Amino acid sequence: MEPTPAGPQPSPRLSTREGRSPRDMMMSLLVLLVPIALFLTFYRVVLDGDKPISIDPAETIQTAQREFPVAQPQGLGEDDWHVSSAAFRRVDGGGATLRIGYVGPAGKALQLVQSTVASTTLIPAEVGGSGKRIGAYRTDERVWMQYAGRPGETALIFTEPARTIVIIGDDGDTENLEKLASSLS
Repeated sequence: MEPTPAGPQPSPRLSTREGRSPRDMMMSLLVLLVPIALFLTFYRVVLDGDKPISIDPAETIQTAQREFPVAQPQGLGEDDWHVSSAAFRRVDGGGATLRIGYVGPAGKALQLVQSTVASTTLIPAEVGGSGKRIGAYRTDERVWMQYAGRPGETALIFTEPARTIVIIGDDGDTENLEKLASSLS
């Protein structure tokens, strides 16, 4: 056996060729990022991954029509307007409410609410307790009250003895609120 020299031993180090360089790290990241980029491109381009999921509200509308006459939009582009949700519910104490959610051409959500619940109860529930009337919008068939509701929301409201129609959307999407209101027949 050889004797070990006294004193501190130098720590073992890798030579320049044996160590990892920044270039090696970049190559490793590139190997990971290329498949991810290809997958995202395939998802968006081939599978229409950014397109909203549409549903058919026909069954829900038929159920609501047994309770009250339902105004349905006519002439909205199927490529631009997507029905994202539809729900019908009977309310304790009388009344029924139909809610249909839309994604408009700008990609923003709008909600169409039709109800036989008293407008004095429905309007504060839908636009918020601090909702204020800020104007009116006239279509060929109706005159809508325009409300500033919860922060960032605008609503168009039409009331008649048998039902109330409320369309709620984003403050900056007034054009699509009016377009939806005009399409109802």
